[in-house]
Amino acid sequence: MPKALLDYLGYAIYFGLNEGTPLEPVHVHISKGKPTANATKIWITKDGVRLDHNNSQIPRKDLREILDFINENKLVVLNMWMTRFGEAKYKD
Repeated sequence: MPKALLDYLGYAIYFGLNEGTPLEPVHVHISKGKPTANATKIWITKDGVRLDHNNSQIPRKDLREILDFINENKLVVLNMWMTRFGEAKYKD
């Protein structure tokens, strides 16, 4: 299981262990408490962040706050992604 990069409102924010070949665009997974297989997925885009799916069923209010938090910290996330995977591209 991956290690949480950030914790916000009790939610773990993390990268998957295998983000695909070729490497997927920059994104994070989110789940309550600890990383899980059915986590919510959020893309980091040039213009902000975008919800891909909410598989972990995060309540709407929490999800909005998490999206805002990730958007405010997207450069930190991008730097962590680059450190982990060595390259980064944004989702269109």
